[in-house]
Amino acid sequence: MELVLEFAAFWVVIYLIGATIMFVVCLGLIQINQRHPERKIQKRPQTHDAKEDILSSLKQIAVTAFCLSVGLFSQWKGWTIAPVDLSWWSFPLFFIVSLVLHDAWFYFGHRLLHTKALYRLHKPHHMTVTPSVWSNDAGSTVDTLFAHSYYALVLFVIPMPALAFIAHRLFDQISAIIGHSGYEYFAGPTSRKPFPGICTTYHDQHHSEFVYNYANYFSWWDRIFGTIHPHYDRIIKGWEDTGARPHMPKAKEQI
Repeated sequence: MELVLEFAAFWVVIYLIGATIMFVVCLGLIQINQRHPERKIQKRPQTHDAKEDILSSLKQIAVTAFCLSVGLFSQWKGWTIAPVDLSWWSFPLFFIVSLVLHDAWFYFGHRLLHTKALYRLHKPHHMTVTPSVWSNDAGSTVDTLFAHSYYALVLFVIPMPALAFIAHRLFDQISAIIGHSGYEYFAGPTSRKPFPGICTTYHDQHHSEFVYNYANYFSWWDRIFGTIHPHYDRIIKGWEDTGARPHMPKAKEQI
């Protein structure tokens, strides 16, 4: 019973941190977005219910916090592979390793969720064709588990220092909120070919057309498997050149 209570306390603390980060980042982005209407990616208005998204997100953050707690609590108790000592080299190395591994986990899990057999579990997240900052965590529990069960498992096979693991999760949450914000601030040379980086437009295209841009941090899996939006790179170049929303063609539209 003592162990259960310890884990429950761990879970609650991580949940409260995650929920706080959501509100702070989302409210901050809303203020920035209101000052830069020219940065809005889609012309269509956001018609989803923000309150509904917030309530759904608060539920799903509990699922994510559970996954994160399983990994961190297990490492703390010595049940996982012993982590490498934290140092000037181990922190950035394992942070990058974790990003790369989670990106692969996310891409292939996301592709599975878009199959006919599983899409009904992912569909609640796609009810927002024009995403907003509150859309990131909104969805179903199974959907969340596909993306974030990684956090419950990876420390059992990778000797990652806890701080690098936590830093990855913070980056994941904040970058994903930005990716659902509906406004573009990060389009640049490193977010298009030949570089593997992405920007907000990348995931926004996934919400608007559904069958492109499945990855989370990098574009290489989509490029390898032919699922990158065919106009993505040219659209990002348009953002660079104009500093405002370029023409945003659909996949079958010529530019």
